[in-house]
Amino acid sequence: MNHQDLIQACQNEWTEYTEHSFVQQLALGELAHSSFLHYLKQDFLFLKQYTRAYALAIYKARTLAEMRMALPSVQALLSSEIAHHVTYCGEWGVSEVEMEAEPEAFGTVAYTRFVLDTGMSGDVIDLYAALAPCSIGYGVIGAQLLARESTKLEGNPYANWIKMYGGEEFQSGVQKSITQLDELLVDIDLDSQRGQRLCHIFKTATRMEVAFWQQGLDEA
Repeated sequence: MNHQDLIQACQNEWTEYTEHSFVQQLALGELAHSSFLHYLKQDFLFLKQYTRAYALAIYKARTLAEMRMALPSVQALLSSEIAHHVTYCGEWGVSEVEMEAEPEAFGTVAYTRFVLDTGMSGDVIDLYAALAPCSIGYGVIGAQLLARESTKLEGNPYANWIKMYGGEEFQSGVQKSITQLDELLVDIDLDSQRGQRLCHIFKTATRMEVAFWQQGLDEA
């Protein structure tokens, strides 16, 4: 099996995630600023837990190759992606100190703890299946929005967000993540109990992504 099998196993949820109203409003520049600010703060808190999950992947790894697989993600999150997020939030008038002090919303807690619990109770492949909807999904969303004629870039306060996730640097990282995931999945039969468990994990994490967008909209 491969990552496409995981997506196809929850196609309705995947479409709801990648085509969510939050994303559509963002693409048109019509998303309420209060919704976006709530999302930015919660995404910062999410990224902290996401980094912990990749660190857990090193701990759960069975081989040195698997340990090395997770290390670049931990380094990139700590040294680059979180720093970019802090800089970007600063442009919106939100400081790192403010974000660190922000309470985690219920959706943020549910999603991140699901990923961490999946990694703790399962193996490294279970953990990567739980992490995958975020990395792959943002790549899909970024590419779709940047390519779509209806997306508004000029005068859109969220244009830089679209360009970042649709840009070459992020897309390259997504492709690397997909290749690594497919290598882990290659010997697993989709119809086996193991394969179906991975589909369930991926589907649950995708549902959590839908809830993460929705909690932003609910703050409008």
